[in-house]
Amino acid sequence: MSTAATPFPRSADRRSALDRAHIGDIHGAFGSVECYDTGPRLTRRRQLRTMLAILGPGLIVMAADKDAGTMSVFAQAGQEHGMELLWVLVVLAPLLYVSQEMAARLGAVTGTGHARLVLERFGRLWCAFSLTDLLILNFAILVTEFIGVALSLSYFGVSRYLAVPLAAAALIVVSATGNFRRWERAMYALILADVGVVALALIARPSPSTISSGLVPAVDHGAATPMLLLLIALIGTTLTPWQIFFQQSNVIDKRITSRWLAYERIDTAIGTAVFILAAGAILIACAAAYAHVGPRTGFTDAADIARGLDAHLGRAAGAIFAIALLNASMLGAAAVSLSSSYATSEVLGVKHSLHRSFTDARVFHGCFATFIVIAACTVLIPGAPLGVITTHVQALAGILLPCTLVLLLLLCNDAQLLGPLTNPRWLNVAGALAVATILGLSTMLTLTTIFPAVGLRDTLYVTLALLIAATAVIGLTMARAQPHERFDGGLTPWERKTWTSPMLERLAAPASSPARTLGLAMLRGYTTVMVVLLLARLVTLLAR
Repeated sequence: MSTAATPFPRSADRRSALDRAHIGDIHGAFGSVECYDTGPRLTRRRQLRTMLAILGPGLIVMAADKDAGTMSVFAQAGQEHGMELLWVLVVLAPLLYVSQEMAARLGAVTGTGHARLVLERFGRLWCAFSLTDLLILNFAILVTEFIGVALSLSYFGVSRYLAVPLAAAALIVVSATGNFRRWERAMYALILADVGVVALALIARPSPSTISSGLVPAVDHGAATPMLLLLIALIGTTLTPWQIFFQQSNVIDKRITSRWLAYERIDTAIGTAVFILAAGAILIACAAAYAHVGPRTGFTDAADIARGLDAHLGRAAGAIFAIALLNASMLGAAAVSLSSSYATSEVLGVKHSLHRSFTDARVFHGCFATFIVIAACTVLIPGAPLGVITTHVQALAGILLPCTLVLLLLLCNDAQLLGPLTNPRWLNVAGALAVATILGLSTMLTLTTIFPAVGLRDTLYVTLALLIAATAVIGLTMARAQPHERFDGGLTPWERKTWTSPMLERLAAPASSPARTLGLAMLRGYTTVMVVLLLARLVTLLAR
């Protein structure tokens, strides 16, 4: 087996981390591989062993994506709308995969976290916007995770004043050991227990025709605002900014380089399938459980869903949902807190790795523990309307998502960063379509908030022209962003496959154009307006 030259170091922390780990071994929960060997994996056995070693970041981020907020929002969709919104999962699956594939590719090729890349390639202002959005949103999501812990164990009669502190302490202890493999194994244990939620769909036993009817979008003539808010929440809980920050940094922390991108793509695909299967099972089970219960409204929180499943599908269904909610909440809390710690440490330029103990990376682990403790204490405030908060937090994630996706697309078209591994045109088109779709839904929510009597179909017609225009403009922008020089000339297939970016400090400053600056500013302004409208709606509901 031949050995390739050591890749160019990308940052001080990256270089020291590799030195401490004997220059690049990948230690997975199921094995390890050498980062810099160039030998082909010709047998199925060797390919499987390599896959098991690489497996981790994609599966963990997708499993953590099915967190307490996701379970609550998809359960609410099933309870209130039956199978009507099942098609959303089919639409979101490819968008979820491509967004996370871009994040994993950025991490593997550049060896630099997302927050640091935004700082270096867009400047301090946009880094401040991006990091502030992430930290505020992550804190809100983290609160919903501990809400999930409290609600899940309340089903079994455990007080939240006992459940939440114990969960917070467990999360801090597992991450602060300085052992990446131990942390990863703990995450796999939670994932294994969490997958049991699929049994809910089997217990519900819906007919194939009922499921297929939910795969076709239907437009209602009634009041549009509640449906649109739930639809944006479904998007926001499936495609969330923290996922991009987490997977990119976790790929680096596991020392996955561009050499292993094919395996990491499989890892991300497996994770996507697990997420879609679990989220779909929750929606299907709740739709079946409440099919003959009227009216199908009055969602309060996830604990009420567990009791409803208990009443309509049996004790086992309620217990499975509650246990899955606990596992999902722990997974989500771990991943969301780590994404905040990774991003903060990257911007501050301090050590940040799960391979490092608390004494070796005080800021990194200190941020993690601080986020956990404050969020846990927030949940312990008596009388908080937990269900309403959860839905609106997921809607906030959906509103903030376009800004993160646009920056991700621009980074993935930066030829200095990714060289021959920049986005193909079809991926830019798919990303532009995702951004335009979310902006279109946000516009519809704005119109129905201002004019609550307007029906969903009428709002759709008004928004359709704006949606088409936005898709064309963003698509054209991203197509033009495609670099003319793709670094293919003179590169062998192996060199192209294993290309890594130089140190950020040695790259020329990215070219800036008035059109790009104006577009980003307009997107930022529109997002701010949407956030204000969402907060106003939340305050109105809480005042009732």
